[in-house]
Amino acid sequence: MGLFSLLFGNKNEEIKMFQKEGAIIIDVRTPGEYNQGAIKGSVNMPLQNIKSKIKNIQDFKKPIITCCASGMRSANAASILKAHGIEAINGGGWM
Repeated sequence: MGLFSLLFGNKNEEIKMFQKEGAIIIDVRTPGEYNQGAIKGSVNMPLQNIKSKIKNIQDFKKPIITCCASGMRSANAASILKAHGIEAINGGGWM
């Protein structure tokens, strides 16, 4: 079982597709949570800052996989990104 199947469960195929496209993983937990352990290579952008970072995220020019502790904040972040025309998927909780 690979890292993403452990982290994200049933979304494997969609996550694999995003990975093939060079997706960026955005962890929307607080900096304190992120510093306690995170997915290697992920970017920490707390949910409360996502709207102010839309331009930066658009500049990545890559699909986005959002993650958090339980999947609730990452679902909210993915919705915000999609509303701004960014290809995004809720990777869910990874703990």
